Amino acid sequence: MVDFPRVKKIVLVMDNLNTHTIGSLYKAFPAEEAGYYRSVLEIHYTPKHGSWLNMAEIEINVLVNHGLSKRVSTIQKMIKEVASWNKDRNQRASKINWRFSTENAKIKLKRLYPLYV
Repeated sequence: MVDFPRVKKIVLVMDNLNTHTIGSLYKAFPAEEAGYYRSVLEIHYTPKHGSWLNMAEIEINVLVNHGLSKRVSTIQKMIKEVASWNKDRNQRASKINWRFSTENAKIKLKRLYPLYV
């Protein structure tokens, strides 16, 4: 790899899209290069329903918008501020309010849903 020539393992977290397979590497790269990537990748798939990765992205967004919207001068201060924010979120038992219902999905993602007559 160009950026990390001595890398032994790459941990990759991705969703379960049907194109996210090792076989896709062989479509995108020459066989030798795809084989190398295959040997260093450790793939973890998110659950098919209710992705925890989506929840992590939402929490990071909440942290940035409500907790760390400013520059933090040191890593020690960053660790302290994130820990304090996290403790507060946990004590308040903050939850994610999913607003994307099946009905909304049928409208927004109509190309994915069959039309019923």
